[in-house]
Amino acid sequence: MAEPYLRDLQDLLAAAAPKGGRVVTITCKHFFSGAAAYVDGHIFMSFTPVGLALKLPEETCTELRKQGAKPLRYFPKGPIKKDYVVVPKRLAADPKALSPWIAQSIAFAQAGGKT
Repeated sequence: MAEPYLRDLQDLLAAAAPKGGRVVTITCKHFFSGAAAYVDGHIFMSFTPVGLALKLPEETCTELRKQGAKPLRYFPKGPIKKDYVVVPKRLAADPKALSPWIAQSIAFAQAGGKT
């Protein structure tokens, strides 16, 4: 069941990962019932049945929530995952629009989740 999420996440990153600048190595792995992307061993993005989620600073999460993003919760009554938002489907489907958010997510993960 997780395999399609892994392929889709890899395809999305091929299209939307930031180009230029410092070269980073991104790896994708199975993650619960979906997939997750890592940079330098730190998770920065997941794609699961609940949607495409990015790890971002609190103020950036707030900004994206104003654009329709939702807090990340993997299970209906599970805890909300701090520092993550599920991006709106229209944004997840637009690699060009998604790319700057991915760049911020990568930088935030590389900084250990600190701004």
